[in-house]
Amino acid sequence: MKYQAIIFDLDGVICHTDQYHYLAWKQIADEIGVYFDEQINNRLRGVSRRESLEIILEAYPGRLTEDEKTYYTEKKNGLYRSLLQNMSPADVTAEVRETLDQLRAQGVLLAIGSSSKNAKAILKQIGLEDYFDAVSDGTNITQSKPDPEVFLKASQFLGVDPQHCLVVEDARSGVEAALAANMDCAAIGDATKYNLARYNLQRFSDLLQISHGDGSCGR
Repeated sequence: MKYQAIIFDLDGVICHTDQYHYLAWKQIADEIGVYFDEQINNRLRGVSRRESLEIILEAYPGRLTEDEKTYYTEKKNGLYRSLLQNMSPADVTAEVRETLDQLRAQGVLLAIGSSSKNAKAILKQIGLEDYFDAVSDGTNITQSKPDPEVFLKASQFLGVDPQHCLVVEDARSGVEAALAANMDCAAIGDATKYNLARYNLQRFSDLLQISHGDGSCGR
């Protein structure tokens, strides 16, 4: 077996919550009075809530106090968590679920490495709370991606050395974090266009080829 453990980003890899982030941030941006669209929303992928607000505020002519920034990030999280109540196991594709099942059957350890503080709540909503051997998320890190902390914590929780871990990411910041953690990375979705990862996945199930030691997904 090529890797002892696979660490997955959550949003955009296991499931998709971009629309909920967008709706919540759009409400905050409208309240502040700053322009916000889906292109700006794409820049927020893989970064912390506070950093996301700073990106949104790049188009803001004024200046918010620290208390105001805290207020808006907390309000965004409340809006987002309310929207997450719409999620269900139907938000996980059969391909993702079957691939995870096969990886587990092969004896590969599975973990989540997400900057989100809502990762455990999302996993519960989509019925995958018992699928992963470890969850490293925004509640146990001090630095967001591209800092490698979230992935290094995941490998520590699993008891697996970084060089024996594979990270699956859909955002450039996540790929950079994986490389900084001295881990191989499989890019999926938007992350494939940067050609930074060792593997580019066309579909989630391509992971089964990698876990068997098949290098056909390499860039």
